[in-house]
Amino acid sequence: MQPLIIEAAINGGTRKTTNPHVPRSVDEIVASAYASLEAGASIIHHHNDDGLREPRHASAPYREAWTAIYRERPDAVLYPTMGGGGPHTTIRERYAHVEELTDAGLLRMAVVDPGSVSLGSVDADGLPTPVDLVYQNTFADVRYMADRCRERGLAVHVSIFEPGFLRVALAYHAVGRLPPAKIQLYFGGPALPFGLPPAAPGLDAYLAMLEGTGLPWMVGVIGGDVSSTLAALAIDRGGHVRVGLEDYAGPTQPRNEELVAAIAEMAKRRGRPIATPDEAAEIIGVSKRER
Repeated sequence: MQPLIIEAAINGGTRKTTNPHVPRSVDEIVASAYASLEAGASIIHHHNDDGLREPRHASAPYREAWTAIYRERPDAVLYPTMGGGGPHTTIRERYAHVEELTDAGLLRMAVVDPGSVSLGSVDADGLPTPVDLVYQNTFADVRYMADRCRERGLAVHVSIFEPGFLRVALAYHAVGRLPPAKIQLYFGGPALPFGLPPAAPGLDAYLAMLEGTGLPWMVGVIGGDVSSTLAALAIDRGGHVRVGLEDYAGPTQPRNEELVAAIAEMAKRRGRPIATPDEAAEIIGVSKRER
């Protein structure tokens, strides 16, 4: 069985009011990335403070943080987020920071999100909060993302929020148009109702779709806790695990490195080694970086 890749999604849109340990400044992001890598993570994903509705994300905060991280950990695999689509923007604008960071020699893996999904939390009545937020990616957007990544030699993190997302990704894979990829299976936790629930039947459905492709896959629970739901199943079945304060919702206020260490310890108990960043890059197909 492959070594286990642990990804740390260290901040996302989580605010300090939710968890004071979430890193928001560049210095905090660098420190949290170091600690997460030392705890066993091989991939670091983070956001700057441009929100999901912002049409363009600045590349400068990523450049500053990554330059510092690479000084100590030149092997790290780092990648950013991007904003949602809609009539206020274009995919060229939304993907501009990805291309800038690639041209600067800092980026080896990018996000490809092959679909659209309504996102929002649950209100006090237990209903989805009535917000007008759709994370939108048209089929034309998907084609642009996949083509730019192939042209620039980038591997891709393919976000799967709903089964239809995976059908689109597999269509690209079937005709050889999907770059080297890890398939990120997102499950909706209690705090963020979307997609399939974080339980074995949902994972089984996705794995049936992936059968025979050879694509590496990773589980994550947004608005919940992957360590108490799907992590053990993924470890035992040859998948990989994403944790971090972007996704976590629970009764405690952990640090990113604590969440990573818990998964690493779980893997150790189950007899599965932890992937180094270089091993993770090889499994996914991430290009080598000049150091």
